[in-house]
Amino acid sequence: MTEHSDAQLSSRVWTLPNVLSLIRLALVPVFLVLVVLGHDVAALIVLVVSSLTDYLDGVLARRLNQITRLGQLLDPAADRLFIFATLIGLAIRGIVPWWLLAVIVLRDVLLLGVGVVLANHGYGPLPVHHLGKVATFCLLWAFPILMLGQAFESIAWFSDPIGWGFGLWGAFLYWWAGALYVRETIRLTRKSRAPQPSESDTLGR
Repeated sequence: MTEHSDAQLSSRVWTLPNVLSLIRLALVPVFLVLVVLGHDVAALIVLVVSSLTDYLDGVLARRLNQITRLGQLLDPAADRLFIFATLIGLAIRGIVPWWLLAVIVLRDVLLLGVGVVLANHGYGPLPVHHLGKVATFCLLWAFPILMLGQAFESIAWFSDPIGWGFGLWGAFLYWWAGALYVRETIRLTRKSRAPQPSESDTLGR
């Protein structure tokens, strides 16, 4: 979903786009089990269904004017959970190294800490940076492409380099975006700590 101002956001829960997002979330454990058990073709089918619901919930939210606060939380949550599920499943099978999973998870732990710091200084979540969007896009493509090579070994020679290219570039951009969020958080917290001019100082000028 695209970003919208608070004035355009609804607090409704049971909308068609939100139901589609909830279906995506429900598919995450199904997908993880299929990946761990090595049912790659079935896992890819689940992933295609998930991608379709991801596309539809954004389109329907705009066309039906059903853009909600809950939807803006569910959509990126589902994306991240599918990334984690794919990483965990492929790491368990030894297809990707555990350090790659740690790199992705630690970045999100960092952002969780950033959110806590911002909240303590009276700020809400930072707007999503375009680098973060590109990183998520790369990761959402990387691991399904790697799975494609597992499901159809005859094309692995072609799909694996592409998948790893997306994956490593996505991990790099993921941390780059994280560094930008940290920099912005430092700027905002320093701003909130700066002494504000008193009323007498203002009147004396």
